Amino acid sequence: MLACGVLALGALGSACQSTVIGLKEKLGIPKREQLVARVEDGREAQLDAKQEFQDALAAFKAATGFKGGDLEDLYEDLKDRQEACASGVEEVGDRIDAIEGVATALFREWKEEIAQYQSVELAAKSKAQLADTQHRYQGLISAMRNAEAGMEPVLAAFKDRVLFLKHNLNAMAIASLDKDLGAIESDVERLVKEMERSIAEADAFIKSMDGGA
Repeated sequence: MLACGVLALGALGSACQSTVIGLKEKLGIPKREQLVARVEDGREAQLDAKQEFQDALAAFKAATGFKGGDLEDLYEDLKDRQEACASGVEEVGDRIDAIEGVATALFREWKEEIAQYQSVELAAKSKAQLADTQHRYQGLISAMRNAEAGMEPVLAAFKDRVLFLKHNLNAMAIASLDKDLGAIESDVERLVKEMERSIAEADAFIKSMDGGA
């Protein structure tokens, strides 16, 4: 029953995406422009998430130097940082899903319209353009999904530390944050590089689409 429910939700989400894409087309926004807009949204979501993770890491590093004060306030601040990261991860995932939805619709339509050409030469040209666009798109979506996957272990590490502080709100628990912070810092640095690669892929894809390639 649960699996059926998940499948139903997935179908509903897909149907909603199709409806939105269709409505925008009726308003004069073709699928190509919608794809560019969604890639721009995805890029912005990644930029925001990158900043959230960097801010959270800085907050956790600062917390290890705790010299006295309100432990509850410190815990709430770290919890807020962790939750901001979680929201960022969710937003990035939603934006990538939206990109995939309109890309699927665009490529399907493009392929169907190639069959309508009377000119063999123009059909071949359009087919080559479609293949090139799909190739660049695959590079983009792979980079985005890799960056998204890299967020999860870092987020899990932040969650663990916030939960530990919740259960052990004392100076010793704060000091224990320093134990694996070096590894987390390396993970965040690696994640930031992945996200920057993904953002660069988005910039390149947007440029190519705007150029009419």
